[in-house]
Amino acid sequence: MSNDMYSVEQVAELLGLHVRTVRGYIRSGRLRAVRIGKQYRIARADLDALTGRPTPVPPAAAPALEVSSIVQVDGVDRAAADRLATFVLAGVNTHHDPTRPLRVQTVHDEERHRMKFVILGDAAGTADLLRLLDAVLTGRNGLLSGEGGHA
Repeated sequence: MSNDMYSVEQVAELLGLHVRTVRGYIRSGRLRAVRIGKQYRIARADLDALTGRPTPVPPAAAPALEVSSIVQVDGVDRAAADRLATFVLAGVNTHHDPTRPLRVQTVHDEERHRMKFVILGDAAGTADLLRLLDAVLTGRNGLLSGEGGHA
C-alpha cells in the first residue's frame, strides 16, 4: 500500500474536479483528509476509497505450516539425558535454516528416568530431527550408556 499524500489541488487535478468541490467533499466527510497548518493532505488510500479503486492486495504468502511434537524417552538417567540433550541441541543449532527456525526444549524427570523433547518447527526440520533421534536411540552407539567412542 502506498503512503502517498496529495494536496487538495493535486486531487482536484487527478479527478478533473474544481478545488472547491474537493474541499466540499472533505468538509462533508465524503473524502478523508488531514489538516496540516492551513492545508489539507489526502492519503492515497483515502483517495482510492473515494474513487472506488480497489486497494492493492499484497501477494499471498505460502501457508504457514508448523509441527508440534512431544517425544518421550524412558530409561534415561541424568548423565544420559545431558548427553542426549547436548547432542540434539547441537544438531538443531548447526544445521538450521534461519527462515524456518526449529525450537526444541528438553525436560528430564529424574524420579521416573524419563526424558521429553518438545519440538516446534516446520515439517521437514521436525522430520529430520525425529530421524536423528531415532538413529541415536535405536543404534548401538553408546550415547545413552556413556560408552560411545570420542572422535
